[in-house]
Amino acid sequence: MTGPEVLDVGRDAIIVLLKVSAPLLICGLIVGVIVSLFQALTQIQEMTLVFVPKIVAMFIVLVLALPFMGDVLSEHMNRIAALIVAGG
Repeated sequence: MTGPEVLDVGRDAIIVLLKVSAPLLICGLIVGVIVSLFQALTQIQEMTLVFVPKIVAMFIVLVLALPFMGDVLSEHMNRIAALIVAGG
């Protein structure tokens, strides 16, 4: 493999990483902002109020997004395997 091909593989890996992690990160961000807004409005400063809803919401999103994540990772692995076969 040449230098540009290695950079293409690295760029593809970073894009796959962003695609796979985005649903969970966005969910955590949205739930965190909502809980923080709720805490600011009610002046309840309970630490478990931050973590429990975020964990539950992220688990639900993980279950719903798992097929999408698996497809993205499978496609990436197929591209990598094709590059390995073509290079060997």
